[in-house]
Amino acid sequence: MYIQENLTPKQIVLELDKYIIGQQDAKKAVSIALRNRWRRQKLPEELRDEVIPKNILMVGPTGVGKTEIARRLALLVKAPFIKVEATKFTEVGYVGRDVESIIRELVEASFKMVKAEKLEEVKEKAKKIAQEKVLDYLVPTKVRKYGTLTEFEEESPTREKFRQMLNEGKIDDKVIEIEIEEKPAVVGGVIVPGMEDIESQLKDIFSSIAPSKRKRRKVTVKEAVKILQQQEAEKLVDMDEVSSEAVHRAENYGIVFIDEIDKVAGKSSGSAPDVSREGVQRDLLPIVEGTTVSTKYGPVKTDHILFIAAGAFHLAKPSDLIPELQGRFPIRVELEPLTKDDFVKILTIPKNALIKQYKALMETEGVDIEFTDDAIEEIAKIAEEVNEKTENIGARRLLTIMERIMEDYSFEAPDLKGTRIIIDSKVVKAKLEGILQSEDLTRYIL
Repeated sequence: MYIQENLTPKQIVLELDKYIIGQQDAKKAVSIALRNRWRRQKLPEELRDEVIPKNILMVGPTGVGKTEIARRLALLVKAPFIKVEATKFTEVGYVGRDVESIIRELVEASFKMVKAEKLEEVKEKAKKIAQEKVLDYLVPTKVRKYGTLTEFEEESPTREKFRQMLNEGKIDDKVIEIEIEEKPAVVGGVIVPGMEDIESQLKDIFSSIAPSKRKRRKVTVKEAVKILQQQEAEKLVDMDEVSSEAVHRAENYGIVFIDEIDKVAGKSSGSAPDVSREGVQRDLLPIVEGTTVSTKYGPVKTDHILFIAAGAFHLAKPSDLIPELQGRFPIRVELEPLTKDDFVKILTIPKNALIKQYKALMETEGVDIEFTDDAIEEIAKIAEEVNEKTENIGARRLLTIMERIMEDYSFEAPDLKGTRIIIDSKVVKAKLEGILQSEDLTRYIL
């Protein structure tokens, strides 16, 4: 079970609060959707298949946390997650990506996730095998032969001594020559756009058919253990089991985030089909409704995958989506534009807050940097003003402003070792003064 019983909707919101400021309505909606997945697993099997996910449509300007909410939600429960942009797809029959590649990407992400977990499970066992192989290179085991029978002599004290030195890291830098398996690289050809999935499958087929080559390499003992451990771990993991688990996890726990859905909203203006709008919506419909998609890991049913669509909807409205698709996103939440107070919180509160990031980066150079409260207020105020005067890009505006303020300090940091820098509102104004005076310049730089 990937969704824990103690992960209640309130607990999910609290976890999201650690990284995302505000947007309580959206957090509440996704937390309920996630909890419903746990509830569904508790139902009798005959009823379980009848309960479909309540897909969510997020409406709000760019940079307010739509993608981050979906990504953090997936990380919270270790669910397979992919983000796609609706504008990358075209109607069937036209050159471009087809919507079924969304599910193939999701299963691929699921496969990588499950494989990483399985490799971690056999890590210690693989390490022990790898160490014994390294010892074989350092102190070969003596063999006695009796006709057709081979008998190994008892382990020598020298081998035991080397094992102890290996465990203690005393021979990590010793160079040895080892034999490793190398799978032949399959070079891709020129593939027609939209056929990338076929190219990937062909590569997998040819790489599995082509025999692996053995090659001798000179490496340090530490590196040899690492290389051999990876090889042994791969042998210990049952890839058929990984594929089966990957499909199961994608089908029951997968989350697909479709961004820029508003860009394909709106009906075609003439009699000719509009390949970038209504056609894409109609192709998305069966995937969201529930269908079976063929992947290299096996058929995948999309009935219980959670779809979260998002868009700014500046020029179009959610009602411009075709009625059938609207009906497949029954939960609709609006995200609020960010205010000055939100920017102050974004800069300081989250675990990955920008102020904390820059402080940690400068500490690597031995520089102690501190932002005063009035400096943070000023940064937030400028971010709000620039967003109002130019394009509103939400919290992403803070990145450009902070980078502008920190540019000189970051450049000179190696020469400032051991110093303490205090950034107050005066410093912030001085760093941004020239840019803020010209609205035209602001439009291009900030």
